[in-house]
Amino acid sequence: MNVDTAKTVREVVLEYPQATRVFENLGIDYCCGGQKSLQEACAARNLAVDEVLASLAAQAEQPAPSADRKTGSLAALISHIVGTHHAYVKAEVPRLEQLLAKVCSVHGQNHPELHQIRETFAGLGQELSMHLMKEENILFPYIVEMENAVTSHQAPRRPMFGTVKNPVQMMIMEHDSAGDALRSIRAASSEFTAPEDACISYRTLYSAFQDFEADLHQHIHLENNILFPRAVAMESGAN
Repeated sequence: MNVDTAKTVREVVLEYPQATRVFENLGIDYCCGGQKSLQEACAARNLAVDEVLASLAAQAEQPAPSADRKTGSLAALISHIVGTHHAYVKAEVPRLEQLLAKVCSVHGQNHPELHQIRETFAGLGQELSMHLMKEENILFPYIVEMENAVTSHQAPRRPMFGTVKNPVQMMIMEHDSAGDALRSIRAASSEFTAPEDACISYRTLYSAFQDFEADLHQHIHLENNILFPRAVAMESGAN
């Protein structure tokens, strides 16, 4: 495995899907912040480039975490995103909200940062609910319709939003906002580190936040770095 550190983090992940595991463990943003070069991303996290490259080389020998999504149908990719990542968000947000309420009621006085985390996550949950609705009801159905038309050698219908770039840009902005919210929660929780007096529910909460963050990173990566660029390119090629 020979990785050019001048490549963007996004490019590295697209070429080596296994790299997501390494980047997740090291706190390197490969979804919203995927436009940074690997060199820049390492510097931002105070990581030695040689050590990161060694970790990537070791991980490259392991099976990829999922099938290559760069060449399959967009409809199949969308089905995977909705069935796996959207479903996860819809299930986890209410569970985390309930767990947060419980932990805040018990530990909030001694750990006031929990109230900040609860407020931030409440806003994130509302934003994600609307975000998923827009994708599932407007953007994704059009992408599938466009792909079907192109596959049938027909001109795609012109959508009410003019061009697929418009909602794509909006979704990317909303992804950035979600990423900011999670970074705020990570910072307020001291990198999801439970304090010494934390009960099992408290520790479960922070562990669940780590899982939620990792899933959202993969979710956003699939959309920002694979689905959306392919949809925009397909539309451009059809016009």
